[in-house]
Amino acid sequence: MNPTIKDVAKMANVSIATVSRVLNNLGGYTDKTKQRVNEVIKEIGYQPNAIARGLINKRTQTIGVLFPNVSSSFSSDILQGVEDFAHSRNYSIVVCNTDDDGKRTMKYLQLLREKQVDGIIFSSSVLKDEYREAIGHMKIPVVLISSQGNDAAIPYVKIDDSLAAYDAVDYLVAKGHRKIAMISGGKDDVLTGSPRVQGYLRALQKHGIPFDERYLVYGDFRFESGYREFETLLRTVPDLTAVFAASDEMAIGVLSAAYKHGLKVPDDISVIGFDGLQLSSMVVPPLTTVRQPLVEMGQMASEILIQMIETSEAAKGKIVDHSIVERQSVRTLA
Repeated sequence: MNPTIKDVAKMANVSIATVSRVLNNLGGYTDKTKQRVNEVIKEIGYQPNAIARGLINKRTQTIGVLFPNVSSSFSSDILQGVEDFAHSRNYSIVVCNTDDDGKRTMKYLQLLREKQVDGIIFSSSVLKDEYREAIGHMKIPVVLISSQGNDAAIPYVKIDDSLAAYDAVDYLVAKGHRKIAMISGGKDDVLTGSPRVQGYLRALQKHGIPFDERYLVYGDFRFESGYREFETLLRTVPDLTAVFAASDEMAIGVLSAAYKHGLKVPDDISVIGFDGLQLSSMVVPPLTTVRQPLVEMGQMASEILIQMIETSEAAKGKIVDHSIVERQSVRTLA
C-alpha cells in the first residue's frame, strides 16, 4: 500500500490539516513542525496526490499551455520560460500541440477541463470566440503570449510587431540597402504577419523607397518556406541586396538556399531574421536578428497567470521591448 497523508500525520504527530498546510505552503505552523513533516514524507516515500490536494485548496497546481507548433524553436524558448517560473511555484505544465487546428484545439480545451487545470497560457494563435467561450465555462484565467485578443480583460505578453519590423528595415537602410525584400509569415496572419508587413512598408515609405510588390513574398514562419521563397526572390528580383525574414527559421532557410546557389552571406546578400532564437547564433554566419525575449516572455506570462490563479485578481497586458542583435549576416554597402 502506498503511504497516505494520514500515515504522515500519525508519524509526525500532527493533524492531517497541518500536513496539508505544509504541503501547500499555507503557513500556520512552526519551522520545526515543517521540518518534521518533510522528514517523515521523505522517510516513508509519501507522494502527494494533486487531485486530493486540489480538494483542499481548490487547485490542482497545473497549467495548460497551447502551442500551434510545439516542436519549433520559438515554442521551446517560450516553454522554457513558462516552466522555469511555474516550477519555482510548484506548478506542473500540460503542453498541447494544436497544429493550428480548430477541432484539435477544442479537444485539448476539453481535456484540460477534465484535468481541472488552474489556468491556461495560449501562445501564438488567435483566441477565437469558441475558444474563449470554452475557457469561460471552465471559469479559469487565461494569458496570451505573442497574441492579443479582442477582449481587453484577457492579459497578454507580446512585443510591438510592427515597430520591431520597422526597426529591422530601418537598420538595413542605415547599412546602405535599398533593394530590400521581405519574407513574411502567412498573408492572413493578423497576429504577427500583417503587423510585420506594415512595419516593413512604413520603413520603406519613411526612407522614400518605392514599394515593389515583387519584393514581398509570403511563407509560414518555418525553415522550408524561407528556403522556397528566397529562391522565388532570386528568380523575380535578382538585384536585391538584403532580405528581412519575419522569423529566424525562415532566415536560416534563406542562408541555406543562398549556399545552394553559391551566394555568400553577407558579401552577396544580407539577411536579418526575427525572434532571437538560440539557434540564430549557431548558424554560419551567425544571424543578425530582431530579438524577442522569448524565455522572459514565458516567465512573465507564467507569473501573471499564477498571480491571477492565487489572487483571483485581473491583470493587464504587457508590451515588452525588442532589440536588434548584430552578428555577421548583414554588411554595409559602400
